[in-house]
Amino acid sequence: MRNTAKITTTVLAAGALTLGLTACGSDKDAASDTSGPLIVAASPTPHAEILTYVKDNLAQKAGLDLEVKEFTDYVTPNTATEDGSVGANYFQNQPYLDDFNKKNGTHIVPVATVHLEPLGLYSNKIKSVDDLKSGATVAVPNDTVNEARALKLLAANGLITLKDGAGAAATPADITKNPKNLKFKELEAAQTPRSLNDVDAAVVNGNYAIEADLKPAQDALVLESATDNPYGNFLAVKEGNEDDPRVKKLAKLLTSAEVKKFIQDKYAGSVIASF
Repeated sequence: MRNTAKITTTVLAAGALTLGLTACGSDKDAASDTSGPLIVAASPTPHAEILTYVKDNLAQKAGLDLEVKEFTDYVTPNTATEDGSVGANYFQNQPYLDDFNKKNGTHIVPVATVHLEPLGLYSNKIKSVDDLKSGATVAVPNDTVNEARALKLLAANGLITLKDGAGAAATPADITKNPKNLKFKELEAAQTPRSLNDVDAAVVNGNYAIEADLKPAQDALVLESATDNPYGNFLAVKEGNEDDPRVKKLAKLLTSAEVKKFIQDKYAGSVIASF
């Protein structure tokens, strides 16, 4: 049985970046008491699964008291880390964190990069990108970073062309060539796999693909390359807590040979260790 404390939160758009959310609070600031357990906020798949493996197999020997709390959105883990409700989080990549900190005035910093979840294009209606018809509708995540990432995936596979300099904030307005006249449906990242029966194809984040029983390495029409990919997911803390001995222990365990083997065995290429 998974020894994991699960928090059920409303699935929020990662682009609806607001600090007005109620985080999973406690009477005691989880980040200030370094003698207590390290509470880590994480997305259920694969982040909480990886943390639970560490908790069940590696933490005790390393002298780490680890508590995992699951969140289903991309906002609350950062707000909870900022306000001290949790001591760390594990769910995001650098472009997303940069955008979040900028928009919300938060002070979250990365500690150790652990894995990459390749973004993929999926469909219940076609078997190849060549089968996309003129005027087809493609669902994409609506948060700033993941929408740009989705468009870059489509551009890398010749479906669209983005204007020069379109970076981590690219939107459909930055498309200069669209030979198939594709239409884009912008959805919360968590909703993209649920849209597959309603659209011709959807770009889905790796964690949501896995939760929807998709196998990115097998089912994606096209998949993001892991080479020189800036979207590795990392353990993060509020600035100033990088030297917390509990955080250092967890960072070391998350980048251990045991965790790399766990990732390889469990996810079979759908999640790729970044160390």
